[in-house]
Parts: sequence; structure tokens; C-alpha cells
Amino acid sequence: MFNKILIANRGEIALRIIKTCQKLGVKSVAVYSEADADAPFVSEADEAYLLGGPKVNESYLNIDRIVEVAQEANVEAIHPGYGLLSENTDFAKRIEDVGITFIGPSSEAINQMGSKLTARRTMEQAGVPIIPGTNDPIATVEEAQSFAENIGYPVMVKAAHGGGGIGMQIVYDEAELAKAFESNARRAEQFFGNGTMFIEKVIEDAHHVEIQVLADKHGHTIHLNDRECSIQRRHQKVIEEAPSPLISQSTRDEMGQAAIRAAEAIHYVNAGTIEFLVDEDENFYFLEMNTRLQVEHPITELVTGVDLVEQQLNIAYGHELSIKQSDVSLKGHAIEARIYAEDPKTFFPSPGQLTAFEPPEGEGIRNDVGVHSSYQVTPYYDPMLAKLVVYDETRDEAIAKLDQALTQYKVEGIKTNIPFLMDVARAKAFQQGDTRTSFINEFMVKQ
Repeated sequence: MFNKILIANRGEIALRIIKTCQKLGVKSVAVYSEADADAPFVSEADEAYLLGGPKVNESYLNIDRIVEVAQEANVEAIHPGYGLLSENTDFAKRIEDVGITFIGPSSEAINQMGSKLTARRTMEQAGVPIIPGTNDPIATVEEAQSFAENIGYPVMVKAAHGGGGIGMQIVYDEAELAKAFESNARRAEQFFGNGTMFIEKVIEDAHHVEIQVLADKHGHTIHLNDRECSIQRRHQKVIEEAPSPLISQSTRDEMGQAAIRAAEAIHYVNAGTIEFLVDEDENFYFLEMNTRLQVEHPITELVTGVDLVEQQLNIAYGHELSIKQSDVSLKGHAIEARIYAEDPKTFFPSPGQLTAFEPPEGEGIRNDVGVHSSYQVTPYYDPMLAKLVVYDETRDEAIAKLDQALTQYKVEGIKTNIPFLMDVARAKAFQQGDTRTSFINEFMVKQ
């Protein structure tokens, strides 16, 4: 196993990776910005190095500085976590070129899935169902309107590169399409340096279900079943659960096999996630592949008993998978709620000084936390403070535990989305498992 790795990330995910390093006897190196000097992950790591100023381009996106620290600290591998540089082809290639192991897939695999258009073509060739749409870039508004007229509205205008819901918009008519196409192309160019756009048919009343995969360097690929991720705000997940209450076991098995085909089609190695849209008849369609560890990975860990970060390190070191597909089973039900520093009514960020932060404790409760009671929440980064993860034998029991745990959560000094999460947990539609991607929009309208 590696002696020392660098974690090129921050917050709760950096601390989460450190915990597995401690379990395995691997030394951890944290990198941090000036704004994160007091963060828990910095003090918990074996070593910590300042990257630069508080802005992400001065610190967590500064590839040159991260590589410099990695070489100075004499690390053998780098774990990118999620977000930031985790799916950056240039970063992965740079790490490979300096002889350090990237704990994730090859830069080539990241590049293949980094373009949604390339991913669509690759998945279609691998026999994975894809959403009706364009497999080539749409260059003009007129071309977009012509294609949309052929397949019928509503359609989804999508940026070919990037993620996080940026550059995506549902449109319902020709006039709206013209405005949406140009504005989203500009936004994609601004955020990702690439304004290439394409169009997909909207799968109405869809559910967002994803499959976790693991693949080693010896040709073994398995899936660890599914996660339901339909509770979303502006295409960003808010509450996730495993397994999905929507799909049957036969659909779950079919999706798992499709996910394996998808991973094998690009010779994928390490942990990854294949995301699907699923309609009311359980027809599923490839959405995208995340070539990294997911924010919601804890729920898979709880229902399968598999430490995904440990698997990542073992795979990156060159070990064969220690588990076979037949070893993977589902037990119980897990739900994750993301705790954000934001106004629960407007969803605007709520930075400021935490004067109290006390997560709930108890059997079946897991807290992945990135802050402490006197932490200064800054406006520089994603406002997620922590993840509350609950586990119980049944979905109903897990929902009850989630509701109780949210009630016991104590945060003072800033606003959080906890009141909103409590409302969702108590909503009849959520309790019945009717959690399509339109849930929050419909739910908010009804309040």
C-alpha cells in the first residue's frame, strides 16, 4: 500500500479520505487555502501545506502549486476527491507525467467522459440506452430549432462540457430555445472554456438513478447497485438514498450490467458512477458518467458494507478487487441529506461565523463533516457544511430516523437548509417514494 498520499481537496471529503488513510496506516498530506487554515481537515492530516489565497484559482485549482507540494512532500499518489480538479484531464495527465499515481481513472478515460457528446457516442456503441438527441455539436440557433422541431418539445439544451447543472436548460418552444441556446453557450464558455452545445429530448416525470462501479487494473469490473438522486435543486442533488424505491430488482440488475458495459467500453479503472434517467415504465437512459468518487458515496457504503475510498486506494496501488460481483449484496436502507449554509427559503448562500455546530449522534447515524463550532463559513466555496447520513432496516424507518436527526441538528450563527430538508422528509410524496427530478419545483409550488 502507499506510504503517503496528498489529498487535492478540502472540507468534508478531505477529512473523509484522511479517515480511511488512518485506517490503512497511510500518511495523509492536506493542502489548503488561506481561508481554510482553521478547517478540521488541515489539523487532522499528518502534514499540511498552504496553497495560496482564498479564491479557488489561487489555491485548489492551482495545478502547478499542487504538483510542487506533492513533489516537496514526496507523496506517491494524489486523491482528488470530488469537484475542483477531480475530473480535470489536464490535472490527471500532469500527475501521470511527473510519475505520481492519480487515484482515479486515466486521463484518457476522463477525457472521453468529459465531453457529453463523446460519452453519448461511446455509450451507444457499447449498447447502453441513450436519450434521443444529437450526437454532434449544434452550431447555430437555427440548427437547434430545426432539430427540436423534429423530435418535439420540450427539449434540454446542454453544454457538452462541464457539470453542476451549468449550461443546462429545459425549453418548451422555439422562441425560448433561441434565448436559452445563446445564454447557456455563453455561460458554458465562461465556466468551462468551451461553449459547445447539444440537445436532448426531455424525459418527462423522470427519476435520476445512478449505479456505482468499481474496476481494477486486471480487467475486473463490478457494480455496487444503485442510488436514487431525484431530489435536486437546479440540477444539484440535495437528498439521495440507496437503494432506489422506484426500480424493481430486475431493472436494478439490468442497469448494473449496462453500467459495467459502459465502464468497460472506455477501459475504466477505479471508482466511477454511471448516471441514468428512468421513466415511469422503468426504461432507463444514459445521462453521464462521473469519473470520480461521488458526494453521495456514503449511502452505498452503508447498504453494501464496502469502503469505497479503501477500494480506490487499493485499485490505484495495483491490487485486484477484493470483492466479486457475487459478494455484493444490499442490506437495509440509507439516506443522505446535504447540509448547506444557505437560506432555506431562497437557497441563497449564508456565509458567516458558526457559533454552534452540533450534529446529531446515535445508532445508524453517520456525519461526514467539514466544519466546527467556531468555523468561519466563507463565500469562496460550495456552501455544503456536512452530510447527514442515516441507516435503518427499512426505508420507512430510515425516513423516520432522518426526520428525528434533522430535528436534533444544532447550527447557530448562520442560516442552513435544515428546515427545508425537514419539510422534504415529511412530504407525503417523498415518503411514498415519488421522488422524480421535478419534485422540488412541484413541492415548492405546493408550499
